[in-house]
Amino acid sequence: MKIGIVGAGWAGLAAAVAATLDGHQVTVYEASRTVGGRARALSVTLPDGKPALLDNGQHILIGAYRETLRLLQAVGVNPGDALMRMPLTLQFAQGGGIRFPRCPAPLDALLGIVFCKGWGLADKTALLQRAVHWRWTGFRCPADLSVANLCAGLTLRVMRDLVEPLCVSALNTPPGRASGQVFLRVMQDAVLGASGDSNLLLPRCDLSALFPDAAVRWLTQHGAQVQLGARVHTLAKESGGWSVLGTRHDRLILATAAPDAARILTDSVPLLDGATAQRILPWSGLAHALQHEPIATVYAWGPGVTLACPMLALRSGAGAGCAGGSAPAQFVFDRGQLGGPAGLLAFVVSASSGDRATLQSQVVAQARLQLGLDLLPVQTVVEKRATFACTPGLQRPPTQIAAGLLACGDYVDGPYPSTLEGAVRSGLAAIRSSDSAS
Repeated sequence: MKIGIVGAGWAGLAAAVAATLDGHQVTVYEASRTVGGRARALSVTLPDGKPALLDNGQHILIGAYRETLRLLQAVGVNPGDALMRMPLTLQFAQGGGIRFPRCPAPLDALLGIVFCKGWGLADKTALLQRAVHWRWTGFRCPADLSVANLCAGLTLRVMRDLVEPLCVSALNTPPGRASGQVFLRVMQDAVLGASGDSNLLLPRCDLSALFPDAAVRWLTQHGAQVQLGARVHTLAKESGGWSVLGTRHDRLILATAAPDAARILTDSVPLLDGATAQRILPWSGLAHALQHEPIATVYAWGPGVTLACPMLALRSGAGAGCAGGSAPAQFVFDRGQLGGPAGLLAFVVSASSGDRATLQSQVVAQARLQLGLDLLPVQTVVEKRATFACTPGLQRPPTQIAAGLLACGDYVDGPYPSTLEGAVRSGLAAIRSSDSAS
């Protein structure tokens, strides 16, 4: 089949690779001049005058991201070289926090909880009992349950040191508003899964090099077309397929962000027959109704600066005692230990609020107080629509929009929150749906 894919983010490129492997003729249309979507590289100049590649957001993977790892290998990226693998750690810069040892599951989780520094017997017992209950119930709960309600009864330390940072980092939504069911899937894979699933996989290269650039090279070598600067405004239904920018395709996949997909469909309605228009309007409504959460990444630099480990958790919130009354960052990454410039740190502010200048000054103050470091700000990147708000009972758009028209993206219906694995899985699901309908 001739398959057209609108969007060259991780979901669209995953779909393109899968379709090419299945023997289809693939064309990817990307509006910008770069690929990777919300997980790509940026060029900057450090305070010492040296050029550097940053990312438009600091991402991590975990060992449970099997489809992403398989996809990297398919396009010629060796995960062992490109990713630093380490046991799950949520250790705080000022001490405390959980760290799993290097041993098989479920022993790693058990020992990590039992020997967690700063936790008392009540903290550990409460979490172990709850973990056994979650496993016994198949990691399922009522759809309308929030993370805060799901975890009611856990101690303040467990909530502060494990639940809150894990929830905000994975779902990018505060526990009081976050989906308990999606959080349980995160707990199942990222904390209580099979051996190796909970491992952190930290990129040793920029995100463009990790997958998008390699995917484009592979696609080009295997006969696919990737058209950059090709902005799609509308679609047209044509002789059993769909036409985009004057080219007909047997199947068309929208792999853009949810607001862009909704806009394209809405603007296409006048060009479609009544039955098709009535089919796509409900999908467009679901995509348009999604609420989004921002993520900010504050890059800062100091000569000779290095952290105790590549990734540390930070105490965040209004009570952390930083200048301006708030410590916004939840995690900090030492890019120097991950193949980047020495002295460069990346501070992640999930569910961020406030302007760039305010966030930047607050993070620099937070680094001084919690890390004992005087840093120079380099750049602050704010992705205003980084993820969808992963709330209880949220109805996400399905893969199928209409006959021959599909969607993929981290927001499309699935078990994962807005993650790289969620994006990749949605791209693969779109191709499987295309194949099954042919």
